[in-house]
Amino acid sequence: MSDTKDTALLVMDVQQGITGRVEDEGYVPRLARAVEAARGAGVRVIHVVIGFRAGHPEISAANKSFGAMPDGVFTAQDPGSANHPAVVPAEGETVVTKKRVSAFAGSDLDMVLRAGGIRHLVLSGIATSGVVLSTLRQAADLDFRLTVLSDGCYDPDEEVHRVLVEKVFPRQAGITTVDEWSKAPE
Repeated sequence: MSDTKDTALLVMDVQQGITGRVEDEGYVPRLARAVEAARGAGVRVIHVVIGFRAGHPEISAANKSFGAMPDGVFTAQDPGSANHPAVVPAEGETVVTKKRVSAFAGSDLDMVLRAGGIRHLVLSGIATSGVVLSTLRQAADLDFRLTVLSDGCYDPDEEVHRVLVEKVFPRQAGITTVDEWSKAPE
């Protein structure tokens, strides 16, 4: 097995308020297998969540994605902001809270990765066309080595997901499945 000290699995936006809209019943169990494989191989698991303060002072009304969000959503008081029970952070695992679509936007993710000597990111999350795409693009620009777990990502639009994992992401990342990656996480 390869050295896994410079690798992290990012589990992004797998929160109860989001997973409730996932139509693929196998998605969360599949992702849980990837998390367990990472833990078993000594790969760091970093959970990235969307979170805001009460009253959403971080959200501009001009922001099309977040501006119309109902008050209280994805705040500490919102039960929907919790990670899905199948992928809750284990003791000692890092949770990064972001304020926009990319895992890097409004978070300390880059600092956490660099402080931990992480150079290779394995991406998973909801949605392929949202957090995964935005994070992949920014991570590539920051010179991280990237792998995308094609079936560890979910998008409500199957065609958009297909085009991204088959045509767009391969330009900047290796593409594999949860089962293939879980055989030798690196």
